[in-house]
Amino acid sequence: MTDDTRKGPLSLNRRKMLAGIAALPMLSLLSNRVFAEDYPTAAVNTTDLAVTDTEVTVGILHSVTGTMAISETGSVQAEILAIEQINAMGGVLGRQIKYTQEDGASDWPTFAEKAKKLLVQDKVAAVMGCWTSASRKAVLPVFEQYNGMLYYPTFYEGLEESPNVIYTGQEATQQILAGIDWVVDTKGAKSFFLLGSDYIWPRTSNKIARKHIEKKGLKVVGEEYYPLEHTQFNSVINKIKLTKPDVIYAIVVGGSNVAFYKQLNAAGIDLTKEKPLLLTISVTEDEILGIGGENIVGAYAAMKYFQSLENDNNLAFVKAFKERWGENIVIGDVTQAAYLGPWLWKAAVEKAGSFDIDKVREASPGIELTTAPEGYVKIHENHHLWSKTRIGHARTDGQYDLVYETEELMEPNPFPEGYQ
Repeated sequence: MTDDTRKGPLSLNRRKMLAGIAALPMLSLLSNRVFAEDYPTAAVNTTDLAVTDTEVTVGILHSVTGTMAISETGSVQAEILAIEQINAMGGVLGRQIKYTQEDGASDWPTFAEKAKKLLVQDKVAAVMGCWTSASRKAVLPVFEQYNGMLYYPTFYEGLEESPNVIYTGQEATQQILAGIDWVVDTKGAKSFFLLGSDYIWPRTSNKIARKHIEKKGLKVVGEEYYPLEHTQFNSVINKIKLTKPDVIYAIVVGGSNVAFYKQLNAAGIDLTKEKPLLLTISVTEDEILGIGGENIVGAYAAMKYFQSLENDNNLAFVKAFKERWGENIVIGDVTQAAYLGPWLWKAAVEKAGSFDIDKVREASPGIELTTAPEGYVKIHENHHLWSKTRIGHARTDGQYDLVYETEELMEPNPFPEGYQ
């Protein structure tokens, strides 16, 4: 395990990590400790990865600087916590996980450059990383060319399936379509104003949302996009006031969220009155730290995870996360999905009995974790996760009250018919 403080603001504090580790249900998966001598390096590493008799190196690739740092820092924290916990219980195939962290710096070409470094120079056995679809699209050719394995944590637009990616967040049918169905069926919504940051995920997501809204015979009364880091939203707020939609469907990301919700509140739009109602698929508890709960109270979010979920797995996870990173820290949907990455990789490696990428990929479908903070998860053959759709209602304290969840896990379908 390394503490590479030169490459980001995160540093390790082993005492905090160990304080709550014993109670975490995820660790029960490691009750049968595996020893390295049972898995000789020559047998479990036939492709020249960074695997020794005592260590295996993985990569962490997120933005810890730039506009996306507000969103991605939690993912880094979650991945480090998972790695520390796995190490404390014996590691993977008897080897401690060492990580090399790189900063994508909220810049898509930088992500591609750092991904190549991790795979070619550092020879990492897996990478936990990316947040935006733009960063994922930038690194995807690199992972496919050099046969790396990426664990990608963010809810996204779907329309992709790569043998070199495990998608631990939701795709469109599990979030976009299900969320719109809820707001129509429960709130009687008939008109929507679509708003997003100007890059692939919001544009593609809103394209899918528009098709679904219009298939239902309902109306889209406006659609606007603004560059990342944009901070002046008064003109679009005026358009929203003029068009009077039932729903503001918001996919604004990063630091722009702070400006948008503060300006929305300042313009007199009280989201608690639900006229209009605001439904977001991008604002997690992490972003609300910057936005301020008073500026977003009353909004709804369609996610698969909220920090407020009341199950034993999540209560233990939240406790361990706060003991590791600070009592005032919050945990959002993507943070939890990022936490799953190292555990799913570990399970696949141990199922395969090898660190070789091809063998890990072959072993991944069917991997399940009954102790995930969100509940039971399972990897589908299409490399996405079965998961529930949940709707949260924002509170002034920056948390969400759970107001709806699907009874059953939703099967992931990244290529829904009629939405491509």
